[in-house]
Amino acid sequence: MSDKDDDRDVMLPRETTLLFGHAEAERALLEAYQSGRMPHAWLIGGPPGIGKATLAYRLARFVLAHPNPASAVVQSASTLAVEADDPVARRIAAQAQADLLVLERHINEQTGKLYTVIRVDDVRRSVGFFGSTAGEGGWRIAIVDAVDDMQREGANALLKVLEEPPQRTLLLLISHSPGRELPTIRSRCRRLLLRPLEANDVERAVSAATGRDVDDDVRQAAAAAEGSVGRALRFLDGPALALRQRVLELFAQLPNPDPRALHALGDAVSGTEPQTLATLMDMVNGWLAARLDPAQRGAVQMARTAQAWEKINRAARDVEIYNLERKPLVFSVFGWLAEAAKS
Repeated sequence: MSDKDDDRDVMLPRETTLLFGHAEAERALLEAYQSGRMPHAWLIGGPPGIGKATLAYRLARFVLAHPNPASAVVQSASTLAVEADDPVARRIAAQAQADLLVLERHINEQTGKLYTVIRVDDVRRSVGFFGSTAGEGGWRIAIVDAVDDMQREGANALLKVLEEPPQRTLLLLISHSPGRELPTIRSRCRRLLLRPLEANDVERAVSAATGRDVDDDVRQAAAAAEGSVGRALRFLDGPALALRQRVLELFAQLPNPDPRALHALGDAVSGTEPQTLATLMDMVNGWLAARLDPAQRGAVQMARTAQAWEKINRAARDVEIYNLERKPLVFSVFGWLAEAAKS
């Protein structure tokens, strides 16, 4: 869950100091820092909503709070935890930490909506940011949430930093589908792939994010979320669970989805309510991300899936920007998914 999921009843990744699951990934980051040979760039990948941004902020918070990796505090640490009342933690939560740059989609002041991409001008800011003098501790850290939202021009601008990183710099690139990123970016990063969370970890994360007890609604949402906290938060809204079931049934029918079921899904997501479209796209992108595993798919299947990803997300962005009808999008999406599903 990133800042674009901003709901003031839910804690954002920059605000939360708790991490559920991902102990192995956290240990890998901590050990790399303790070694004094910290890679300058990490590509933190995995399905949407599983805690990638939370982990990235957790690492940034720890490094900025403890800038000397050889210090006794760092060397004796068993996790990347930093107390919520630590000055660095408070500044990061308030978006007031000068040595942390976050690249993400911003609100378009003219439309009041999020830009559909991370603008290239924002990415170019990272070049100046890393070239400036760092504050206390000397670390400069950038979180890109997510690189999937960058256009090619933005990715090329980011390469300038990746190719010649200044000392004591750290780039944390979040990707919902790391297999799709430019090879030139992947080759310059250490990859850290996160897996979907266990249901009990999703329950605890939802409880922490919302401040509510783990009740039957939370358990039902967590069970249906397939390891994604972001998805579970959406499923706390009852209609989202019914929409999920429709989408799952259509996934099972690929590459030949039932036209009547497509009509019904199109009717269910029609209108302007943002969460229905967000739920649909979250599930579609999760399906695509699962098929972008080079260990399980051949090159042809990977290429076909990557093409479907590009077409689907471009079409969804157009629907958002121009307030287009959603029902035709549903038919287009499942047409592209059908192509991707072919063996």
